[in-house]
Amino acid sequence: MSTRELQDLARDIAVEAAALARARREEGVRIAQSKSSPEDIVTAADREVEAFVRSRLAELRPADGFFGEEGGAESGSSGLTWVVDPIDGTVNYAYGIPNYAVSVAVVEGEADPHTWTGLAGAVVNPASGETYLGARGEGATLNGRTLHRGDVHVDLNLALVATGFSYSAERRMWQTGIMQQMMGRVRDYRRMGAASLDGVGVAAGYTDVYYEVGTKPWDHAAATIIAREAGIRVEGIRGAAPGAELVLGALPSLFDEVHDLLIEFGIEG
Repeated sequence: MSTRELQDLARDIAVEAAALARARREEGVRIAQSKSSPEDIVTAADREVEAFVRSRLAELRPADGFFGEEGGAESGSSGLTWVVDPIDGTVNYAYGIPNYAVSVAVVEGEADPHTWTGLAGAVVNPASGETYLGARGEGATLNGRTLHRGDVHVDLNLALVATGFSYSAERRMWQTGIMQQMMGRVRDYRRMGAASLDGVGVAAGYTDVYYEVGTKPWDHAAATIIAREAGIRVEGIRGAAPGAELVLGALPSLFDEVHDLLIEFGIEG
């Protein structure tokens, strides 16, 4: 399949999964368990939506691998792996805050963002109906509208920055310290609670910079593909692939300056 065909498949499955997630939200949320901390929750809907996506892909692409937040990684024989976050922004979802997403990406390689090549992705916000799509070499769209911000210039003091925080209280305090140092250099911050939507938000023009430490591969797989296709520069620390150490997506005119400030302010821990 071409990257555009893979994108269309990711879109179709993500839209169906988003409808299921929204239906379960309207019925009421049941917390299934906590994960890394009491604040890090998983709902019954997370598991149901991931099971739905996994079953659809097993039917349509049985030779592909699968890497989901709730079910772990399974290798395939095709060389492609689907990377899925069934409900990104679970705390928002549990509280009824309309900023959560279904994220579906397909990559070439195994389930490691440092070695895979992103091919196509879809990020769908069930509450707003926003559908972000991107395919390698084919560009990015939001509800059919082309996204491209690669040639936009914004001075750092006028840049709006998005970030996210750890479920660990100790880690959050460290992250807040970095934000405090950066706050005086930029227009303002936004903390919206869903990494995939933060990642594509730079492409959409909602923000100019997004960075976060501690993300998982499924948090940023689709968003990175989409943002890059929209002309956003997305990397990790010192030119590495985006990953747990850092995901930084920014307008190209801002990237180096923000990257260097984050290092100066201690992002490497």
